[in-house]
Amino acid sequence: MSATGSRLLIVHHSPTRSLARLRDAAVAGAHDEEITGVEVVVRPALEATAEDVLAADGYLLGTSANFGYMSGALKHFFDSTFLAVGGALDDSGGAGDSGGTTAGRPYGLWVHGRYDLTGAVRSVGSIVGALGWRRSYDVLEVLGDVDEAAERAAYELGATIAALLA
Repeated sequence: MSATGSRLLIVHHSPTRSLARLRDAAVAGAHDEEITGVEVVVRPALEATAEDVLAADGYLLGTSANFGYMSGALKHFFDSTFLAVGGALDDSGGAGDSGGTTAGRPYGLWVHGRYDLTGAVRSVGSIVGALGWRRSYDVLEVLGDVDEAAERAAYELGATIAALLA
């Protein structure tokens, strides 16, 4: 918990206008004026660290769906922080005992792609499951163009996860 209350870490990969629109809407939602006592920290996936994760009380993740998987940048974030933040795998490579220091913390996710989002959603879900994080809102899946409805949904996602920490 931060000195100001709770901390929400937003980790994203936003290389396109569509992803930037979703990111901006989610960040705006997390900063909704009715939500108080939550510090919002926004990090590109290639810059987020284990220290950022450990200092946060909840997480909001954003990624593109690339070739049936999350972005390489978000995968790098998980690869570089997983063990340091309490991730665990069993002998078969599946989710192990998720009793690490970040287990039970809430998270939300948005995914954007042009074709199929299934693999990207599943891959993020597998990793956060091994971390023991608790999905706290429906995954926002945006296929194709980002319209005003998608932006509203991203705002709602950001606001909801932030409100859970307030």
